[in-house]
Amino acid sequence: MSDWLEHSVQVEVDVPIELSWNLWSDLEQMPRWMKWIDSVHVLEDNPELSRWKLATGGLEFSWLSRILKLEPNQIIQWESVDGLPNRGAIRFYDRHGSSIVKLSVAYAIPGFLGQLMDNLFLGRVVESTIQADLERFREYALNLKTE
Repeated sequence: MSDWLEHSVQVEVDVPIELSWNLWSDLEQMPRWMKWIDSVHVLEDNPELSRWKLATGGLEFSWLSRILKLEPNQIIQWESVDGLPNRGAIRFYDRHGSSIVKLSVAYAIPGFLGQLMDNLFLGRVVESTIQADLERFREYALNLKTE
């Protein structure tokens, strides 16, 4: 038995939407700004599938993810097909020279974790972590823009 938690965070980035899109759509770059993501490997024989590894505080999870929707400069939507149950979307909004990146993620908490931790506490930790990830993304993109 699992409980699903969902979080949405966003950040405005002072770079054109095309740059934000290009960085996020190259899934293997995500560990550069996402703290808990240890690695992402897109499958050569099926580029809509990717193998993800999350590592934090001695816990390690992996999953295979499938891209469900991919619209350039608009959205990347995914769901896991094995491993850690999760789904979500990254949405991009053009602000004429800058862009807003909104990350929504939902994940199932295994029953044993739900019993060990208060869901509200876990939710605050995850939300603050992914908000910090988006802040790191903003800095990463701004550094690329100025190079």
